[in-house]
Amino acid sequence: MSKLKVGVIFGGMSSEHDVSINSGLFIINNLDKMKYIVYPIYIDKEGGWYKLDECRKKLEKDEVLDDISLIDNIINYLKNMDIIFPVLHGLYGEDGTIQGMLELMKIPYVGCNVLASSIGMDKVYSKIIFEKANINQAKYVYIKNIGKDYIYINKQLNEQKLSLDEICKIVTKNINFPLFVKPSNSGSSIGINKAHNMLELKQYIEEASNYDNKILIEENIDGKEVECAIIGNERVYASIIGEVLSAEEFYSYNAKYKNNESKIQIPANLSNSIQNEIKNIAIKAYKSIDAKGLSRVDFFVTDDGKIYINEINTMPGFTNISMYPILWENSGINNVNLLDNLISLAINDK
Repeated sequence: MSKLKVGVIFGGMSSEHDVSINSGLFIINNLDKMKYIVYPIYIDKEGGWYKLDECRKKLEKDEVLDDISLIDNIINYLKNMDIIFPVLHGLYGEDGTIQGMLELMKIPYVGCNVLASSIGMDKVYSKIIFEKANINQAKYVYIKNIGKDYIYINKQLNEQKLSLDEICKIVTKNINFPLFVKPSNSGSSIGINKAHNMLELKQYIEEASNYDNKILIEENIDGKEVECAIIGNERVYASIIGEVLSAEEFYSYNAKYKNNESKIQIPANLSNSIQNEIKNIAIKAYKSIDAKGLSRVDFFVTDDGKIYINEINTMPGFTNISMYPILWENSGINNVNLLDNLISLAINDK
């Protein structure tokens, strides 16, 4: 039996470029070389595509990728592959753009399709879908920033142009402090801040505008932060539940990737009935956006057992500290078999 040619695409033009590099290296180093010929494909921050002659186990901070050469004809190069694993996080990768390109070229790829990827990437529109599915979530306000103008969008999606002061008054009328300000299209907690007063609220809205013109302002939920990994196409399976023990006030980019005091607990310190309920809701959320292949679904659980969905990640991290592979490893599926399963799902579905 001939080996499958697998192109692993990582890097990209989003703010999650560095996380994607380490996810890509993790996947490259855990693919079964008896089954696959692996082609590492790196996209730099300016959108240049490169093939790598060698991949290391780990990329240190600020280290430059060497042994790379520019791909002259990207389409022809990709069409030489049997399957693509686009481990790109954030914009231009997790948002349906590269999935659409691969669909046009009729190349099978790991992960969600165009629709699910774009919905999952957009926090506002995933919340709208979850509302339709009657999945419990935090209160929120949706605004846009267009140049110097701010626009409030109500629950009927009517738009009203307002000043930043007027926007903040609407927010605080609907949501109490502390609250979260998030770019709608961003991952790895980049651009997310917790506001405790009006001054911080204004500051963080302006900061979020640097990452996306759509901004989500969300109620703070006091409770455990837990995560569930999902795999499957029509038949969908949920992993054991993991709990995030952040070393900071919330699970920021720094808390996730830089603060060694942040920990995870598997299984989460929850009753079996609550864990089973989380699994069922995670599968419902997965199906509600028409997801395929994989996702990680994040929740909050209050002390009285109330479950709130936080978000769905259609291409979760695959680093050594990422919850998705760790949850499956603790559910009895090691990294090599997990990647095998994801490739098999992609080939059978596409």
